[in-house]
Amino acid sequence: MRTGKYGLAANGVLPCIDGGVWSRRVVSTLVLAASVAALTLILLDHRSVGRPGSPEAAAYRVMPAPVVTEVPRRAVTDTALMQAEEARYRALSEFVARRYFVSQDAAFDLVTLAHRAGSQLQLDPLLIIAVIAIESRFNPIAESRAGAKGLMQIIPKYHGDKLEVFGGEEAVFEPEANIHVGASILKEYLRRTGNLGIALQMYAGALADEEDQYTRKVLSERHRLQQVVPPMPRRPAPPAAVRAASTPVSYPNVLPSALD
Repeated sequence: MRTGKYGLAANGVLPCIDGGVWSRRVVSTLVLAASVAALTLILLDHRSVGRPGSPEAAAYRVMPAPVVTEVPRRAVTDTALMQAEEARYRALSEFVARRYFVSQDAAFDLVTLAHRAGSQLQLDPLLIIAVIAIESRFNPIAESRAGAKGLMQIIPKYHGDKLEVFGGEEAVFEPEANIHVGASILKEYLRRTGNLGIALQMYAGALADEEDQYTRKVLSERHRLQQVVPPMPRRPAPPAAVRAASTPVSYPNVLPSALD
């Protein structure tokens, strides 16, 4: 077949196309058709996923959003209590450091130990601190001529059983052991008598003192501590006398070892 100038057949009807060009066009057409078919399948697949009950819908089901829980109030309350407790210890230790000329760090440690013992024994920690103030003025190595030792002036030979828990009588000068044992003795006297004034006089070994001078000193010191961190909004009243000097009082029978 003869072609003219522009590649037309001699009869001017059918074009004459080169074999390579024709092959490329066929391949392009097949690729386009395959792409259209693939796109159609993808669209059909997405439609089937949206149908309820289909396996694909179960596989692609949207998971529920996680439930957001609030922070428990107890955690917030515990934090507030810890902050208030530390502020209380700081105030007390500053007072003790100024009044008794001890370092504030040492005072803070002793105040903390007194509160710990008070919590374990259900005893007022301010009362324990007041006893320490009167007995030793916060000197952990204080020792009397009668053999009373440490912060709360414990006589080891009378209370060896209580010191045994802390390693024996040698632990009497250790602040934690001394405070806990001293507080235990006072708690025992209070439980035995049911009267704080008598329990304090027993602790001091001064039951014969009709004026209760030791009790007055301890309660006066506790009153000062209460002014630093008052437990109630109202100011506590000054400590009243445990009993009038002229009023006879009969004490319960006590063991000689209690009069230390």
